[in-house]
Amino acid sequence: MTRKTYTGPILDVSFDAEVCRHAAECVRGMPEVFDTAKRPWINPEVAATADLADHLRLVVGRCPSGALRIIDHPERQEQT
Repeated sequence: MTRKTYTGPILDVSFDAEVCRHAAECVRGMPEVFDTAKRPWINPEVAATADLADHLRLVVGRCPSGALRIIDHPERQEQT
């Protein structure tokens, strides 16, 4: 398994290309974070507010293959 992690201010997104089925739920759900024309193509730094981070969680949760995962920062988990 080749999982890569992309770091953001509130949460990180990890991606496993070997698992991805290219359903594009991520790209349709939050194109400002998931942009296949850019490198890196995942930019969770865009989700810099609690509302955007929550939306990103929902979008990643719709990934049908499980190729995408959310990693909360420990300091955020302590605040909830």
